[in-house]
Amino acid sequence: MQLQHLPFFSNKMSLSSILPGDAIESAIKACQAPDSFCPKKFFQMCGLSKKSPQDIKKVFAILDNDGSGYIEEEELKFFLQRFCTGARVLTDKETKGFMTLADDDSDGRIGADEFQAMVSS
Repeated sequence: MQLQHLPFFSNKMSLSSILPGDAIESAIKACQAPDSFCPKKFFQMCGLSKKSPQDIKKVFAILDNDGSGYIEEEELKFFLQRFCTGARVLTDKETKGFMTLADDDSDGRIGADEFQAMVSS
């Protein structure tokens, strides 16, 4: 299956300009089965965990689809699709697990600092 990188709004940078396309594709393929997504493994496979704090913040801004400064649970469902078209939607179990892992202050959303701490850990 050939995955295509998603075009983003012109005011946003694309993830493939920060992360290698082949690494993104491998990370997406590794979690194709429902309930197989592990955020930390995904960040390692796509190369994000090795990126600078500035690059991690750029990725966060791309993933913050509505520009609120936070990634909410609804945005997390479509997390993989932000990396590649054709990627699946996260299951409710994966979405809740991701939120629990990253939402340190339990406010129901992931801020930039929480995202950076999770990616870098």
